[in-house]
Amino acid sequence: MLFTALRCNISGRLLTSSTFNPVKHLSSSSTSIHYPQLPNQWSGLQSWRHGTLNHDRFWGPNGPTVEPPLPEISEEESFGSYPVDSGSSLAEIGAVVLSTPDPLKKSMLSHLGYCRWRENALPIGVFEPPAKPARPSIPKVVSPKQIPSHKQLGLPLNAYMLHNLAHVELNAIDLAWDTVVRFSPYHELLGDGFFADFAHVADDESRHFAWCSQRLAELGFSYGDMPAHNLLWRECDKTSGDVAARLAAIPLVQEARGLDAGPRLVQKLIGFGDHRTADIVDRIATEEVAHVAVGVYWFLAVCQKMNRPPSTAFKDLLEEYDVELKGPFNYLARDEAGIPREWYDPLSIKKQEDQTQLSEVYDRLACII
Repeated sequence: MLFTALRCNISGRLLTSSTFNPVKHLSSSSTSIHYPQLPNQWSGLQSWRHGTLNHDRFWGPNGPTVEPPLPEISEEESFGSYPVDSGSSLAEIGAVVLSTPDPLKKSMLSHLGYCRWRENALPIGVFEPPAKPARPSIPKVVSPKQIPSHKQLGLPLNAYMLHNLAHVELNAIDLAWDTVVRFSPYHELLGDGFFADFAHVADDESRHFAWCSQRLAELGFSYGDMPAHNLLWRECDKTSGDVAARLAAIPLVQEARGLDAGPRLVQKLIGFGDHRTADIVDRIATEEVAHVAVGVYWFLAVCQKMNRPPSTAFKDLLEEYDVELKGPFNYLARDEAGIPREWYDPLSIKKQEDQTQLSEVYDRLACII
């Protein structure tokens, strides 16, 4: 496993927190964590990391805004029985979110838990994740090939596409928290910044799910009204023992697909006449750049300590874990997020090889002349 390789360098010396950790163990406020500069870093990464908490979980007439006050609800309907307020560490809070089956509660608890960690400077801690995230009885989970079309279900195209996106965002909440909790025993090795970033990703994803759920309700539907697949969690599950593989498979492949598909989905919704949903999808796709950039940053950091060329490590991991790269690719968005094209695009790889060979020819000619 490459994660095992991460713990030892070529000479076999254990990589302790002092040799890997970008900052000594600090209070866990993300504003106090220093991140060293790495290549291919998204220009907006530092401002994303150190920005204020985002409470704009409601989609108003003009875009994201703070959620309006909720009506009176019973104790049974409240979040009181889900103890994020008593969580003593970020890892414990993440485990609570993962163990919450109700999607809307999971989304809200993800935000409340992240806020609690940020505001109270709790430690990263160590906690054991559940074997798999808690899920409601619906939607029915089937294989990707068994997902019926919107015509077969008799559903409008905009609601169908939005439900699919809501399912992706719900899984993304769990994927990010599982990364925090599952690798929490290695927090001294990976550094506080790793966990701060992925908890932040989980918070963003919870906001995205809230927007999708709100819009589904406006259209007369709710999450669970149509079947869904479990492909995303399968990718997460098979990389549970290898942090480098997790980074390659989830942010650098699965989330990067969101960069590719987002603009196409927006255009389909505009063509359908649903500009409100198109605006939501466009905002989500824009914010996903940060999540892919986080994956690039930490993959580079891990490869640096493994003494592995990132491009070679990325390709080796995809082959080892049978992770498929699919186009077409949104090159501009991927470039912005910092993914080098030679990591994923065969044409770019061939072009680079041709340029290398041409350079060698020029060198030989220079010697002759």
